[in-house]
This record gives sequence, structure tokens and C-alpha cells, in this order.
Amino acid sequence: MKFGIPLGGVHPGLWRDLTVRAEELGYDSVWLPEHLVLPAAMSGSPHHGDSHPPIPSQTPMYDAIAYLSYLAGQTSTIRMGTYVYNIGLRHPFVSARAATTLDIVSGGRFDFGIGASWLREEWDATGLDFSTRGARVDEALEVCRALWTEPTISHHGRFFDFDAVAFEPKPVQPGGPPIHVGGDGRPALRRVARFGSGWIPMNHTLDQIPGSVQTLSALWAEHGRTGKPEITTSAPADSPGDVARAADAGIDRMIVMPWRRTREALDGIARFADDILTPSRSG
Repeated sequence: MKFGIPLGGVHPGLWRDLTVRAEELGYDSVWLPEHLVLPAAMSGSPHHGDSHPPIPSQTPMYDAIAYLSYLAGQTSTIRMGTYVYNIGLRHPFVSARAATTLDIVSGGRFDFGIGASWLREEWDATGLDFSTRGARVDEALEVCRALWTEPTISHHGRFFDFDAVAFEPKPVQPGGPPIHVGGDGRPALRRVARFGSGWIPMNHTLDQIPGSVQTLSALWAEHGRTGKPEITTSAPADSPGDVARAADAGIDRMIVMPWRRTREALDGIARFADDILTPSRSG
């Protein structure tokens, strides 16, 4: 089992120290959420059953890939992930260039978590059609993959249209940084099978994971993929038994937040490493 830290769960002033300490303790990765803007009036939530946004509109936001590039320069082994990047809100030239830059400066330590987005008002603010977000995300991923792998590409699609362009340098990781698709429905699973290296379920309980993994495995095979997708998600991890149950459900990486307030985070990740991370590895 791998363990990641959600940097969005602490004050940004601690991001560097928490990342450096997490690397020292043997954590696999740190993950940053992102938004382009947070409209003053927001509705909905990425979490099923919630009718209100999980954060206020005044929440400070940073360019996730830029900030992770800084953190990559402070570390040497821990991986950097977006959880998740709203790729549909950007032209794929912008996304591909930013992702490539982080992949290179980190020495191939970037995991590109992407999502189709839940915040309609953010799409309205950027002048994009929220109802077409899934198709736009798929086309953006198609373009990014081509930019990362082909000497030159041209593309004439529904959302993006351009004649032959070159894109250098290529990412360090062959084929580009691994794409981890956030989402819960069948469209997200199809997106994993088509473009992804991994899946980030956002609303699944532990009991629901195996059934969706079975569906994903069938879609994965239909697309001629070999190996298996990596499953990354938050789940209870209060004991080695919790970790074993998550592994049995098919989870490969657990995003854990063993603190309740920012001032508790450094001690929390150290305690978790002693109690859970090290025993799970030795076991």
C-alpha cells in the first residue's frame, strides 16, 4: 500500500515543511487540489448528498502545478499529484506544457490527477459550457497524449482545431505523466480505460470499490490495455487492519490526513508513520 498526503488539508504555510517531512517518513506522495476561480455564488458539491460547496469562495487558491514544481525542488523522491486538476477549463496546450514542466523538474515524479469538474459556476465564469465538460475533457486528454508522444501533431476536433505543431521537450515519463481520473460514474471509468493509468474514486465507500473495479477491469480489457489501473482514494486508515481491508478492496494508494488542525499535521504524519505506514510495509 502507498500513502499520500492531501496538502489541501493544511494551511499553505506548512506545505513545504509537511512535504519534506513526509518524504523523510516514507510517504509516497503529496496531492494538491485546484480551481481557476471560486465564484462568489457557488452551488453543489463534489460529494454526493451535499447541497453546498465544501469550501467558501474566499478560500486561497494557488496554481497547483506551479506550486508542486516548487515542492519538487525541495525534495528528491516523493511524488507530486494533483487531486484533481480541472483540465477541461484550459486549452490542452496550456495543460500539456504545465504538466511537462513539472514532470521534468521533478525528474518524473508527477501524477496528473484530472477531473471533469463539479462546479458549474466556474465553467460559466470562463465562458465554457458545463454540459459538454466530459467530451471536452476527453478531447483535451487526446491532444495532451499526442503532444507528449508525437514529433508533430495536428488536430481538428469539436473543441480544439489546429494545424501541425511541434511540442518539445517531451516529459520524462514515457507517454507523459500518469493520468489518474477522478470521478465515480461509468464515464469516468471509461476515461480511465481510454486515457488513464489510475482511477481516483471520489464518493465510493470501501464496500463499493470492488464492484467498480470489476467494471473498470472489463473496460480496461475492452480498450486492449495490459496490466491494471492504480486505485487512489481516501479511506479509513486508523489501524493496520483498515489498510488490509482497503488493499483487499483493490485500493493501491490511500490518501490519509492524520490530523484535525494544521498545527497537528507534522506530529500527525509522524505518528501515522510509526503506527500504520511502517507496520504495513513490514507486514
